Amino acid sequence: QVQLVESGGGLVQPGGSLRLSCAASESIFNFNAMGWYRQASGKQRELVATITVGGSTNYADSVKGRFTISREGANLVYLEMNNLEPEDTAVYYCNARLMSKSYWGQGAQVAVSS
Repeated sequence: QVQLVESGGGLVQPGGSLRLSCAASESIFNFNAMGWYRQASGKQRELVATITVGGSTNYADSVKGRFTISREGANLVYLEMNNLEPEDTAVYYCNARLMSKSYWGQGAQVAVSS
């Protein structure tokens, strides 16, 4: 089973930037898509961004133009987050999807506050 490890979370002021990294224990090209999801306190987990094995990307409307998903080599996926807002505060999870199966990392906390 693939292991996904997120890093790069932290506390940032509104308008600031962070980059999250997801390191996979096997090639990300073994999966149909990689993605980032987030879960704010008291809310359901929601999709942030995905990238398919072919390189197509998809973003939640709330992050379009501010967040960018990318990959590096066969084992790394990034989420570049710019112009962060307090509403972006959440635990961010890396996801690997293969057909009907989903695999999750342990999550990285992002807090946006002045």
